[in-house]
Amino acid sequence: MAVKPKDSSIYRLYQQAGWLAWITIYYNLLEGGVSVFFGLQDETLSLFGFGLDSFVEVVSGIGVWHMVRRLRQSTDGNPDRFEQRALKITGTAFYVLTVGLTLSALYNIYSGHRPETTFWGIVISLISIGSMWALIHFKVKVGKALNSQAILADAGCTRTCMVLSGVLLAASLVYELTGLGWADSLGSIFIAWLSFREGREAFQKAAGLGCGCGCCCEKAKA
Repeated sequence: MAVKPKDSSIYRLYQQAGWLAWITIYYNLLEGGVSVFFGLQDETLSLFGFGLDSFVEVVSGIGVWHMVRRLRQSTDGNPDRFEQRALKITGTAFYVLTVGLTLSALYNIYSGHRPETTFWGIVISLISIGSMWALIHFKVKVGKALNSQAILADAGCTRTCMVLSGVLLAASLVYELTGLGWADSLGSIFIAWLSFREGREAFQKAAGLGCGCGCCCEKAKA
């Protein structure tokens, strides 16, 4: 069902959903740039991997923005060609990131590499957890108001990003408190595992088989 101009309340809700998608895109660009910079500067693999993950999320976010724009015209929640292409690019990038992070982490464990500090990992992860929590809150609110499973599934994707932030926080805190070099590498392996899940489910969503973004369909519908 197309959204008519006179349906002002519904139009405003879709407008809000569009703004939330753009906020997610720009936030991930900023977060990714800062994380990669400090990850390289402090030789923190988990923070560096977290930043690369944020950049991959930008591609996914563009697909979500396109989806929201399309949903203004139709209630069809199935991905179109543009979204499918974005999801396949996202899935491939997540798989590449998974391999890169895993190999780097294993090498760092073998060589006994230790980061300079994980202080910025703690700061960035705390900011990210707060930001993701706010985005989840508003996405769920808009998704329920529109009864849109697609938008609720996007909230589930953002929830996965918050889990990634939690992994980064845990790894950074363990290293700062104990000085154990493997803590940073172990955190990057967890991030690699979550990236693999996101990549797999991005391809499933492209095929119309799942929610994508590593989120759980049932949780998204709750």
